[in-house]
Amino acid sequence: MKTMSDSHRRSFLKSSLIGSVSLLTLSPFALSSCRNGGLFGRKQDLDYTTRLEVPTRLFDGERCWVHPRAGLIPGAGKGSQPRIVMTLNTLELGGSDVFKGMYTMYSDDLGKTWTEPALSEPLAPRMELIAGEQRPVAASDFWPTWHAKSGKLLGTGHTIAYTTDWKVSSPRPRDTAYSVYDPLANRWSVWEKLKMPDNPAFQNAGAGCVQRYDLPDGSILLPIYFSPPGENSRVTVAKCRFDGSELIYLAHGNELSVPDQSRGLHEPSLTFFGGKYFLTIRNDIQGYVSRSTNGVDFEPIQPWRFDDGQELGNYNTQQHWVTHSEGLFLVYTRRGANNDHVFRHRAPLFMGQVDPDRMVIIRETERILVPERGARLGNFGVTEISPEETWVTVSEWMQPEGVDKYGSDGSVFVARVRWNLPNKNDICCAK
Repeated sequence: MKTMSDSHRRSFLKSSLIGSVSLLTLSPFALSSCRNGGLFGRKQDLDYTTRLEVPTRLFDGERCWVHPRAGLIPGAGKGSQPRIVMTLNTLELGGSDVFKGMYTMYSDDLGKTWTEPALSEPLAPRMELIAGEQRPVAASDFWPTWHAKSGKLLGTGHTIAYTTDWKVSSPRPRDTAYSVYDPLANRWSVWEKLKMPDNPAFQNAGAGCVQRYDLPDGSILLPIYFSPPGENSRVTVAKCRFDGSELIYLAHGNELSVPDQSRGLHEPSLTFFGGKYFLTIRNDIQGYVSRSTNGVDFEPIQPWRFDDGQELGNYNTQQHWVTHSEGLFLVYTRRGANNDHVFRHRAPLFMGQVDPDRMVIIRETERILVPERGARLGNFGVTEISPEETWVTVSEWMQPEGVDKYGSDGSVFVARVRWNLPNKNDICCAK
């Protein structure tokens, strides 16, 4: 496998542009609809462009980057700009979901330049006694997000307990893992576990790859998924308190499940738009969506569909929200895009606008954020950078062997979504 020289890599890290191309991401039909009174019966002028950048890449035949997600700290960068902190896991290509290290890189100039990814010792795997045996346990599927009330960057994810030879086995204990970032030391705290109620259902419960929502009073609505003994996985939203160092469980809402032959529901993500909370959920067969008025008690789930009634085609991978004050969007992968050669159809990465009343994707607004190059793009993150810009971050997951023949090379992508109207939501770094 080809790798970059150290000098080339350092130069590349100064923010490589993919073609330096800006793409109009709303279709002519959608733009016409906006100008003529809006998609939902009101004036709707929201539009955006996208640009792809590659701050780093890794593919040496043994490892690649996965789970690149970014959080930011207001005022901690250059000239009172935010510091943007990205965490990434290494994936051992010889195994399945083997994450032996978490790395951190940051930018103090809104992504113009980045530091080299550095191994984070406090986020490293550690040995734990499980069923009388010392086994490695890793924190992974991490998502750093600014917690405005405490003024801290709080990352959440989950733990993976491996066998002694680094295999994933079931059943196994699983917890929500969390850590707090110190910008002065450029260092994460040693990851801790969220203490859940003493209930067998929560012996395998975590917040891996989930998008949380923080309330104005500092309370955290944290979606989790959990597997009661002998049952398929369920989803709920846990209400938590965070005091700046400890994450504390308070309660959880109704439990959502699906009566099919799949493994159940996984990787829920939460947002708030138009006075309601929306939850998107992974399932082996199809993605699901639900809605709530209080953020913890949700309506029965329904499959994701386009506005013409056709199935969305997303399955067995996550979806996440891009939320603007003037429009709600879903980022996802799906089948039916000349992508049968991609593992579980997990590329390209699409974004489409949501009709919040019907909870469907408006087909005419669907655009590609990150192109397909053979590798899967199903594990990604979303970060609100400013009222004018939102980022979607994703890496090329270089399994199975041979995906590079389509052009993938282990790139980490930052898809900059640039809005034509300012996002009036309460974004932490807004001036």
